Amino acid sequence: MDTVPIEMTTMSEERRTGAAPGGQSTVRLAVIDSDTGFLQVLGKRLEGMGWQYRVLASPVPLDAMVAMRLNAVVVDLAVLGPQGWTYLDKLCARLPGLGVIVCTGQSSVAQRVRGLRLGADDWVTKPCHPEELIARVEAVVRRRKRADVRVEKGPVMIGEVEIRADQFQAFVGGVSVELTRREFELIQLLAEAEGQVLQREEIYQRVWGYAMVHGDRSVDVFVRKLRSKLERASSNWRYIHTHFGIGYRFSAEPVEEPVGAALPVPEPSADVLAPLEASLAAEPAMAPAPEYVSTH
Repeated sequence: MDTVPIEMTTMSEERRTGAAPGGQSTVRLAVIDSDTGFLQVLGKRLEGMGWQYRVLASPVPLDAMVAMRLNAVVVDLAVLGPQGWTYLDKLCARLPGLGVIVCTGQSSVAQRVRGLRLGADDWVTKPCHPEELIARVEAVVRRRKRADVRVEKGPVMIGEVEIRADQFQAFVGGVSVELTRREFELIQLLAEAEGQVLQREEIYQRVWGYAMVHGDRSVDVFVRKLRSKLERASSNWRYIHTHFGIGYRFSAEPVEEPVGAALPVPEPSADVLAPLEASLAAEPAMAPAPEYVSTH
């Protein structure tokens, strides 16, 4: 896939300014898409915001993507062709700090889950409004910038767990816990709260980047998976504690509790979470984006 010839087009001369109108930081964006009508409308909005952007008519070698020094990339899987999943996997692995948003046609839950598990930050279903796509790109870029700040602070040690933002991973005794990108963002957020309880809605807002839909159990499912991985890797400690009806707290506490310790707060019923876990095939998909009238 890396040998695919580069085919680049620009909807206008690439912006060279260092800041967007109004003093906001500019965003360097690549769009791998061939939908001319959608691109025309999107391009006008991006120009108005002062973003630097390039339109790629086909997937390009990963070395070229690295050289562009992008903040984010929007990908239409239809443009990637038969090897699209392989390219997406390599792109996310090679550039872990790059925001990746899949913007493509109708898809199944299994396809969306697969894309998110490979490392995509968000999935938007066409037809969609360019404003929504831009808002989702902004949310992803904000999360990436926060992650960059955390990297500068260095590793965080809690109990036996070492959280390394520079590797997007957690380790116990030097061995990787093998967290997915979303699981890492979750443990990083919980650890930064320094023992304070975070509400489910706040967790969803800060990790997923937008408001949680009523009844969405994605946070519970991710917490359950993260807790399971931590307990397998560090069996003598408990790290994630449930505050029923509120949210979660992260604190390293020994398994052996002193006599008279309070009884543990009941976890969400397996009967409630198991069907959701099974339907998402090991990773929950984010709610599909609301559809809008086509802008073609």
